[in-house]
Amino acid sequence: MTSHRLVGALALGVVGTLALAGCVAKADAAASAGLTVISTADGCDVSSATATSGTLSFEVANSGDDVTEFYLLADDGLRIVGEAENIAPGAKRTLTVVAQPGDYYTLCKPGMVGEGVGKAAFTVTGDAVAVHGEDAEQKQQAVDLYAAFVKDQVGQLVPAVQALVTAYESGDDASAQAQFPQVRAYYERIEPVAEALGDLDPRIDYREVDAVAEGLDWTGFHRLEKDLWVPAQDALNADGETPAWQDWAPSTPAERASYGDQLIADVQELYDYVHSDDFQKNLDAQGIGGISNGAIALLDEVATGKITGEEDWWSHTDLYDFAANVEGSKMAFSLVQDFATSQGDKGASLVTQIESGYSDLEAALATYGSLPLGFVPYTDLTEADKRQLTDLINALAEPLSQLTATVLE
Repeated sequence: MTSHRLVGALALGVVGTLALAGCVAKADAAASAGLTVISTADGCDVSSATATSGTLSFEVANSGDDVTEFYLLADDGLRIVGEAENIAPGAKRTLTVVAQPGDYYTLCKPGMVGEGVGKAAFTVTGDAVAVHGEDAEQKQQAVDLYAAFVKDQVGQLVPAVQALVTAYESGDDASAQAQFPQVRAYYERIEPVAEALGDLDPRIDYREVDAVAEGLDWTGFHRLEKDLWVPAQDALNADGETPAWQDWAPSTPAERASYGDQLIADVQELYDYVHSDDFQKNLDAQGIGGISNGAIALLDEVATGKITGEEDWWSHTDLYDFAANVEGSKMAFSLVQDFATSQGDKGASLVTQIESGYSDLEAALATYGSLPLGFVPYTDLTEADKRQLTDLINALAEPLSQLTATVLE
């Protein structure tokens, strides 16, 4: 089927645009704007901070000493609109995107890990651009953009985990406590990727009760968590029955070193996987159905773990995980919503319901804080608060569950 539609996506928390490369009408392509980017160790110099809508070409030159990447980000600063990656020192790479009017950010990432450098506002003016192209081509581009998002999140997770572990192993618990929920957000946005890798997610993210039930060694984030938030004398384990202090003693420095180093190694394994050919092949095989299913799976994570308060049993930082799951789910939805809309009135109505569901859920979460500024402890929520969030999750889950079947019609 040939698609003739405007490609627009809802960004995380605000309305943005999704640009797909190589699918613009010839008349629009003729108006292509050429921009240059100089990437250095500490800068990302773009020749202009504005451009007119249409096909934009960013010629990225790496003047630094490390392999670098260049990103065009949506107005939330999180969702990737386009990227040029693996640019060797002294080399150049061109990123071409079809940019709709709106606000964006540009960013370079020397070393291809961390938050990047030189993040700057970039504005596209003019009229909306009609995007054309074979349906299969646009679907592949959606898959590629999701792969880029996953790699970006894991790329930020690696140094963040290293900093968390450094604080944990050195006994700087106050610093580690402050970092813990923020670091986990990178993982929670893309958790279904790790869950597909056998025992990797259990090693990184299993709760104590799950590890015990399956006869596994308990490692990962939540093993660190219990050391950082020493259980109260009257606290129970996540099974609701076993006293938290039963057979429990704080980890020794040597044990902390072991748990911390294991978490670093496991996250590095995740990084290696998402930068491998196997990862891209698996995403290609799943297609946009896999992206859609990822959106559904992340909302299921909220419904089955976060809303109960069982995920971060010791720290009560569940709302951070909750918000990150919703962000990751919404990002995945944004990549496939155009395909759902193309399925006539039924698809358009479904998209409207899903958009409304995300908006209502985000508004409710915002009353308790935000990822950048922090959330209240989950124990501060009343039963009525939790019921409201549960109702909103259920209201979103129902139409979202229909998404995969709709985009694959």
